[in-house]
Amino acid sequence: MRIVVLGVGNILLSDEGLGVRIVERLPLSYSLPPEVELIDGGTCGMEMLENLEGLDALIMIDAIRAGKPPGTPIRLADTAVPVFFKTKLSPHQIGLCDVLATLAMLGRAPRHTTILGLQPQSLALGMELSSAVEAGMPKLLHMLVEELAMLGISASPLAGEPA
Repeated sequence: MRIVVLGVGNILLSDEGLGVRIVERLPLSYSLPPEVELIDGGTCGMEMLENLEGLDALIMIDAIRAGKPPGTPIRLADTAVPVFFKTKLSPHQIGLCDVLATLAMLGRAPRHTTILGLQPQSLALGMELSSAVEAGMPKLLHMLVEELAMLGISASPLAGEPA
């Protein structure tokens, strides 16, 4: 089994960087098996094609503008994923949409794709997450671990970390 956790976002635009921040924090809190690859996708595009082809599962983490209160956790899976790419919820959609469409045309798309994120509070210039998004980060980490568990992957909390 091959699973990629892809954190995307621009860390220079406060909450927009939450996907990258989750990929940084996950290995500090949980031990992951070798089947799980963490990728800091930043503001990726077609250069991600090779990394994402033929996956059993892709779990993408990003700021998702869904008209919810800041810090609200959001999970999109199955039929909701194409809808995510049809509406402008994240600045990274265009590049990732092209990557996933190309992989689908090649018959190499991930078998399962989930997008996890939080409603951003601020996309202003700044490297710190807003207080609302920072407060939601533990819940987002927990959602990610639950998503891995649904795929049959156990992420063990490291000593001193809550389960």
